[in-house]
Amino acid sequence: MTGSPDPRPATVGAPLGATFLVAVLLLTACGQEPPVPVATGQPAQRIVALSPHLTELAFAAGAGPKLVGVVEFSDYPVAARALPRVGDAFRLDLEALAGLAPDLILGWPSGNSPAALDRLRRLGYRVIELEPRRLGDVGDQLEVIGRLAGTEAQASRAASHFRDGLAALQARYADSRPGRVFYQIAPQPLLTVNREHFIGQAIELCGGENIYAEVPGLTPVVSAESVVVAAPEAIVASDYTRGPGSPIEGSPLDRWRSWSQLPAVAQNRLYVIDPDLMSVPGPRLLRGITALCALLNGAL
Repeated sequence: MTGSPDPRPATVGAPLGATFLVAVLLLTACGQEPPVPVATGQPAQRIVALSPHLTELAFAAGAGPKLVGVVEFSDYPVAARALPRVGDAFRLDLEALAGLAPDLILGWPSGNSPAALDRLRRLGYRVIELEPRRLGDVGDQLEVIGRLAGTEAQASRAASHFRDGLAALQARYADSRPGRVFYQIAPQPLLTVNREHFIGQAIELCGGENIYAEVPGLTPVVSAESVVVAAPEAIVASDYTRGPGSPIEGSPLDRWRSWSQLPAVAQNRLYVIDPDLMSVPGPRLLRGITALCALLNGAL
């Protein structure tokens, strides 16, 4: 199997922008869930993951030793950083992919274009699409990867740990009412989440009331003025200022401090949260939700 006859590396998809955009685009999801795949035949031995969150899921499911390739920004766990790259979540290097001879490719419909995934299938690769839509999907997809890789026991343990953690948080915050919440996933454009997004589901699990719960679109663009009108009692922002080369100067919360009439500002309930924990639908999401609930309910 070979890539394009062009002497330059063959690629599929559009070029990728800044790391910041990767984190934001990772929050999106397609409107229709793909069917849950069932493992057939022998367990996969050479796996390529086409999204950072799929890399994280594969390691947690016990399939890390079988990963032979990943995409850019696959930096968790640390062992993932040493694996060969086959492009990024939106642009694939077919020659690099062919050289790895994978017998299973884990695809992400929201980030990998349908055309790219279809081309991989036409080239003879086995492609399984995994799309997280609900909080519980993390546990389900750990088990799916475990079946595909023949690592069911470790995957089942990881899935149970995630589900038990979610259940404990639901029980702990069942009667909590931290008020109206605005969650800022990006400042320019100003992006938030509705209730169908897994972050929106996390807000509700913590007892919060998402001020944009009913807005169409998983990650709608909103205006600062509409946030002020909605008068949130807490504002949580993904903190993209943490890493080197960040495109954002200062705190992502700086824009809100001048709106002294906002209840969140008046009550000093402005919070930042690690996007690696809240924006990546993998096992670490449990840590992110735990932190979010603690922030909203005054436990931190």
